[in-house]
Amino acid sequence: MKTTFFQRAAAKGFTLIELLIVVIIIAILAAIAIPQFSNTSGDAQEAALDANLNTVRSAIELYRVQHRNSYPTVTSAAPVAASASACTTAGGVAGTGAKDSALAFKEQLTMFSDASGGTCTVAAPTAGITLGPYLRAIPQEQLSNPPTDAVAIVITGVQNPVPANSTTGGYQFDNRGGQFVKNSNAMGRRGQEYYKY
Repeated sequence: MKTTFFQRAAAKGFTLIELLIVVIIIAILAAIAIPQFSNTSGDAQEAALDANLNTVRSAIELYRVQHRNSYPTVTSAAPVAASASACTTAGGVAGTGAKDSALAFKEQLTMFSDASGGTCTVAAPTAGITLGPYLRAIPQEQLSNPPTDAVAIVITGVQNPVPANSTTGGYQFDNRGGQFVKNSNAMGRRGQEYYKY
């Protein structure tokens, strides 16, 4: 006698319960991971701030060494008349930043200069404009929202550290002591104010 077995084909796929469990597990993992990723962007911004501050501080010190122990902005960025003429003859544009100004800070660190701090966009060896440039540009300060232009606010008194005026962002520079800091008294992730970085 011959027996025939009829087997019912097993249904392939997942049940609704199994799918719901997988979705719940993925949601739990995402809830754990997303805060970790949001912290890393803040950490990266603070690391960029540290790197930018160190770069500018090194440039300031190199400028001081090459300019008779004077920090940027102690003198005007405008060269004397003869040097300005030599700058123009060499195909450059002379700096115009006044003493104790943010423009002088920018020009003296990003342009060629002579020993007295007069600047030109090109080197003019006949006028002694051969020092620098020390930076391509003043780095943008990224922690402000929105990011502010890299503006150095010149502080003429000697204080250590320079107390920040606000949480507005940008930078402060003490041209007597050479201290360059972020212009913010907001608390950073290290538990100290940004101007103490």
